Amino acid sequence: GPAAGAPGVFASFFGPDPVNLLGVVILTSLGTWGLPQMVQKFYAIKSEKSINTGTVISTLFAMVVAGGCYFLGGFGRLFAGVVGVTEAGTPVGGFDAVIPAMLSGLPDLLLAVVVILVLSASMSTLSSLVLTSSSTLTLDLLKGHIVKEMDEKRQVFVMRCLIVVFIAISVVLAIIQYKSSVTFIAQLMGVSWGALAGAFLAPFLYGLYWRGTTKIACWVSFVFSTVVMLADISPLKACFPAILVSPINCGAFCMIAGLVIVPVVSLFTAKPRRELVDDAFSCYEEKVTVRKSQALGDPQ
Repeated sequence: GPAAGAPGVFASFFGPDPVNLLGVVILTSLGTWGLPQMVQKFYAIKSEKSINTGTVISTLFAMVVAGGCYFLGGFGRLFAGVVGVTEAGTPVGGFDAVIPAMLSGLPDLLLAVVVILVLSASMSTLSSLVLTSSSTLTLDLLKGHIVKEMDEKRQVFVMRCLIVVFIAISVVLAIIQYKSSVTFIAQLMGVSWGALAGAFLAPFLYGLYWRGTTKIACWVSFVFSTVVMLADISPLKACFPAILVSPINCGAFCMIAGLVIVPVVSLFTAKPRRELVDDAFSCYEEKVTVRKSQALGDPQ
């Protein structure tokens, strides 16, 4: 609860709202495992040495980002006088008004660097999403199914057209969002991560390690998360339990629900062909030569 004589300061280790804090932790921790734009980056790994190097670099980077966000949130209280605080104790203009207030006192050159970094991060995510979406639609849906004959030149042309389409959709969604009630950045992340990671996390995870994963189970996971997150940003969210009204908690719920839905539905639906599964898992059976320091020999 609030510390005596210090409004806005909380003595609890997990803060005033541990349940919603847990939702944020689940969303940001599990979310990156299931985002297609994150997973596709692993296809660029050249060797195990690159994995070891990447592990060290990404861990250090995560510590800097997590530590920076932690102290950024703590020092944000010092700017309450600049932003202004409502009677409920929240910043005037919402929590997203705190960071611009903190940046407003920076020199113009440093402020320009911060803006460029923010735009770079946004463009990186957008480019990964549209490239993944356009290539998936072209190669997995259109090629061989809707368009029987599609040479490489035509594939590239279709991908470029779809990239323009997806960017246009992003612009429309941004305009709609600007006029909607979901304006808090974390809420927007909850909607996008809940729909994407909720749809793909469980199929990715079980598909890698469990031979019993079925196609129908993956479809159920996809439809469930998409429908629930769309309902959460529509008037239908009035029917949701109070804890799921927040897109952050709803997104976390979709991720966890997918981890339950996929194995349960897989147990009661038709299994894929044995030959197809064996071929997909054959890479795990490939024999490689390693030093004894990495793998001990057979004691027999």
